[in-house]
Amino acid sequence: MKNYRLFWLFAVFFVITTATFAQDETEQEATPAPEFKDHPLFNSMPKYFISSLEEKEFDSFVFPVESSTYDNRELKTVEGKFFDYTYQITEGEKEASPLQIFRNYENAITKAGGKIIAKVIEDGNSYSFVTGMFSKNKREVWVYIEASGYDYRLVIIEKEEMVQVIKANEMLDALSRDGFIALDILFETGKATIQAESKPLIDQVYELLNTTPDLKVSIEGHTDNTGTVEGNKKLSEQRAKAVVDALITLGIKSDRLTSVGWGQERPVADNRTEDGRTKNRRVEIVKK
Repeated sequence: MKNYRLFWLFAVFFVITTATFAQDETEQEATPAPEFKDHPLFNSMPKYFISSLEEKEFDSFVFPVESSTYDNRELKTVEGKFFDYTYQITEGEKEASPLQIFRNYENAITKAGGKIIAKVIEDGNSYSFVTGMFSKNKREVWVYIEASGYDYRLVIIEKEEMVQVIKANEMLDALSRDGFIALDILFETGKATIQAESKPLIDQVYELLNTTPDLKVSIEGHTDNTGTVEGNKKLSEQRAKAVVDALITLGIKSDRLTSVGWGQERPVADNRTEDGRTKNRRVEIVKK
């Protein structure tokens, strides 16, 4: 009888201890440790915490600049210091509505002297978004928000020009070693217009060809798989030709240059991710 009572006392103690441990674990999940910090320009919504943060010294993001969710809406690629936050409601707390989240960030942008560039805020539309822009210390800051209520995404780009790190002699070394070099020459979205930020890179290609007079190259354009196969091939051809034209304008003879567009035929990364698509949108200089 005594052993029977001891068994039940031990069982009750085990249940209580397990329940307490589970409760402590739940409380820890509900109140995450402050692993990440908010961007200096924005606070988070009350009761929300940063569940993930991607931060890069230099990257790009494609901002919708037309109040539409259609695929053919106008977009703008902005480069600079990159922040991509995901905020999540703390467990057990009442989540804000998407409208409340959007309105809070709209007000924060306008109070900072900025403006709303484009937005779609529709109940039940999971593609709703807000794009804003303002100046801070003579630098454009672009902001993008999408929200579901349970969580929301905040992307910030502090616009700046890329510091040119690839030099003509390094290009020549790569061409001699590998036979080609991939360059991140940027174009306007859906167009063959070279962005001003890429002019230093074009200048380095010119320097390479100008200081190596026997070198002949093929300029080859590549895209990701967004859009149609035919459209991507045509766009890549136009972009490769735009680089050739820019080099001819600088003084390189046309008989040293050819151009070809491969479209989406030769990916070097996974098109299912944004990072992969960015790597696939490239121009290659191929030694002939």
